[in-house]
Amino acid sequence: TGNTVLHILVLQPNKTFACHMYSLILSYDRNKEGPGSLELIPNNEGLSPFKLAGVEGNTVMFQYLMQKRKQNLWSFGPLSTVLYDITEIDSWAEDQSFLELIVSTKKREARQILDLTPVKELVSLKWNMYGRPYFCFLALFYILYMVCFTMCCVYRPLKPRTGNRTSSRDNTLYVQKMLQESYVAYEDELRLVGELITVIGAVVILVLEIPDILRVGAAKYFGQTILGGPFHIIVITYACMILVTMVMRLTSTTGEVVPMSFALVLGWCNVMYFARGFQMLGPFTIMIQKMIFGDLMRFCWLMAVVILGFASAFYIIFQTENPENLGQFYNYPMSLFTTFELFLTIIDGPANYDVDLPFMYSVVYFAFAIIATLLMLNLLIAMMGDTHWRVAHEQDELWRAQVVATTVMLERKLPRCLWPRSGICGREFGLGDRWYLRIEDRIDPNKHKMMRYTEAFKVQDRDNCDKGSEKLETNGDTLCKKEMSALSLSRSTSRTSSHRGWEILRRNT
Repeated sequence: TGNTVLHILVLQPNKTFACHMYSLILSYDRNKEGPGSLELIPNNEGLSPFKLAGVEGNTVMFQYLMQKRKQNLWSFGPLSTVLYDITEIDSWAEDQSFLELIVSTKKREARQILDLTPVKELVSLKWNMYGRPYFCFLALFYILYMVCFTMCCVYRPLKPRTGNRTSSRDNTLYVQKMLQESYVAYEDELRLVGELITVIGAVVILVLEIPDILRVGAAKYFGQTILGGPFHIIVITYACMILVTMVMRLTSTTGEVVPMSFALVLGWCNVMYFARGFQMLGPFTIMIQKMIFGDLMRFCWLMAVVILGFASAFYIIFQTENPENLGQFYNYPMSLFTTFELFLTIIDGPANYDVDLPFMYSVVYFAFAIIATLLMLNLLIAMMGDTHWRVAHEQDELWRAQVVATTVMLERKLPRCLWPRSGICGREFGLGDRWYLRIEDRIDPNKHKMMRYTEAFKVQDRDNCDKGSEKLETNGDTLCKKEMSALSLSRSTSRTSSHRGWEILRRNT
């Protein structure tokens, strides 16, 4: 019951009342330091009160709990050293990491905790010492891997075509070699080494990604843009396309260009994932993901309807014409592709003025240009501009969240020998087995002096107002005008002293 009340207090909107009641309940806890402590008992979702405060974005309760858990090591004048307990914060030995919970929640208030002490210092320590070097090395290794795969595709085994052409539009010169013909020369053996590296890399990607999907869940793993959800879909699809290409090569199945083309596009697009390692480019990856899966997904439904309608109309108009003179609409699939190009203004209106054009072509093309080019494309630009404005105002928070997500990802996947635990063990200071982060703080004496002056002036103004109100209530109605003038005089004289103090504060600041 006590643990349930603690979780309820974390969710209370009145933060000050919740903190006082939290302390009151813990004062009756018999096992304050043992494993049976109320603060260590999780709820049905596996969240302790401390983690629940982070997930809900309750910064007041989080700071209150951190102040309870900190240890003042020493202080000398304005300098002080504090030990912050990071047992539940550090993701090194946690199955359900506090940092991962913060970046995976949908509440924006939770990301503000990443800018508070000691979370900010812990993330900065992990990222600067281990995260950034490992992430840059991983980006360089992936680019080299993609270059190897691209060269294997460029020099794939082909041979001249031997059969006769069946159509005047047939333009094929080379065909795919059979498996027995693909690895004969010395150049083929070099390509074989690159292909083996590509396949091994695809298997490693699947081995690293599938356990995380099973641990977190597919909806949460692919749905969070900060965690790189769309990029996980891209890299898994890329690995599957590599394996499909390998099977088609081993079975001498024609058509390997289809999965190979998909793999090249997806593999190189995944390079954008490594932009999150740089503060200048990191928020732009979030922006691209929100535009693709937000604005473009909604816009594509409208675009598909318009393209289907006008492509059908163009095909019907040119159905009776000679396809050699107007080849852009010679069949229905080509009509769809040509209309898509017209929609994006990639090409101009295809028209051969050496022959007579149908009258309805001009009417339909006029309507298509007004609806598609002038109306719908400008609507898409406006939607993307709004998304850019919203993400630009959150770019600092998004950058910190990306750094945290990347750090947690690297810490889970790398061996323990390459990523030691951050912080100091409490046994060195006689504080048990908990781990602490030492932070040095410098207290500005001028800041505290000005805060004391501010409080003094506020109290003086409040006392003057209280005295004036008491005089106003005790006097009768017959002396109202006289007392009001006296009150205004007393307020003006009292205001001069406090006003002078406020002016001093303004000039100092």
